[in-house]
Amino acid sequence: MDAAGESEEPVSGEALSIAHALSHPPESYGNDPDIEMAWAIRAMQHAEVYYKLISSVDPQFLKLTKVDDQIYSEFREIFETLRVDVLDPEELKSESAKEKWRPFCLKFEGIVEDYNYGTLLRLDCSQGYTEENTIFAPRIQFFAIEIARNREGYNKAVSVSIQDKEGEEGAGNKEEAAEKGADSGGEKEEGANREGEK
Repeated sequence: MDAAGESEEPVSGEALSIAHALSHPPESYGNDPDIEMAWAIRAMQHAEVYYKLISSVDPQFLKLTKVDDQIYSEFREIFETLRVDVLDPEELKSESAKEKWRPFCLKFEGIVEDYNYGTLLRLDCSQGYTEENTIFAPRIQFFAIEIARNREGYNKAVSVSIQDKEGEEGAGNKEEAAEKGADSGGEKEEGANREGEK
């Protein structure tokens, strides 16, 4: 029992240390691999939760923040022609794009919690989070694009796709059950007929 207790203590101490470290501003760190890993894990957890959410409900009715309306209207005012269904990374990461995005993002400092927190963003909204389909973006950029995708109906493809897969699986299971029932029912009938014949 002592050995188990000893192995748990460093893990919880390590978790506390990481939690404490994450409470400091990112500027206070260099490229600490432990901190980067903790941020990456948190970003992936956020991505998984968000994807499950848009997969299970109609995304058009989702409210991601208290200020979705403001985010969406200001986003579409500044980025009225930005295609959100399939993003071009250059429209997010190039120097000219950064010049446009920076003032937009800063508008939400103090309005959206952790507005500049690193978040994973899907490039093609009809697909999930994969290495090829994911980029790192500030949280407010994620919110702006995902709110637009939700309101403009692009994320509906995810929930429809998931529901279609579930429907196919359900139909396949029903067919299997019907076949098994027919097979077993047929055998029972044959057995019943044989018994009746005797």
